[in-house]
Amino acid sequence: MRAVLNRLYSGALGLAAICLVMIAALVVAQVSGRIIDGARSALGLDPWGLLVPSLAEFAGFLLVGASFLALAGTLRGGAHIRVSILLQSVPSGIARFLDLWSLLAAFSLTAFFTWQAALLALDSFQFNEVSFGIIPVPLVIPQSVMTAGLLVFTVSLLDDLITVLRGGQASFAPHTGAGAAGGSH
Repeated sequence: MRAVLNRLYSGALGLAAICLVMIAALVVAQVSGRIIDGARSALGLDPWGLLVPSLAEFAGFLLVGASFLALAGTLRGGAHIRVSILLQSVPSGIARFLDLWSLLAAFSLTAFFTWQAALLALDSFQFNEVSFGIIPVPLVIPQSVMTAGLLVFTVSLLDDLITVLRGGQASFAPHTGAGAAGGSH
């Protein structure tokens, strides 16, 4: 099961990276088009009008995809911001309780957000909602990607919650000596 979950988290991170590469490629294409059109104008030729239609909209959708798909992988890697000054100043039993409480709260909230995002995507699908850009994009596409990222994040929080309940250490906790509550992340 661990291998399946790790592949899920890595796969979501890989998709997030692809979203970022796609943003970069679209921006390079847009800038290249402007350079070519500028050069043609400088030579006294008519510009071709090279552009990427709805670039800002596509980049926004891809950024949402990258952000939400990366949530689980970055949590597992300890890259989320985590203020642990309180955990460092209390006994290890209380720190463990606070860790469990925060994981349970985060899991509950994320599960709720995942459910609501799924309902939003379903609503957009049922009403055939599209974006307002030059190229109309069915909103169910970016909303489904957001929901998938939230779902993987919810699974990762549940994974950590179960691990900590079984006496293990959360994936994002620094692996220092016994009883250490961890540093700031």
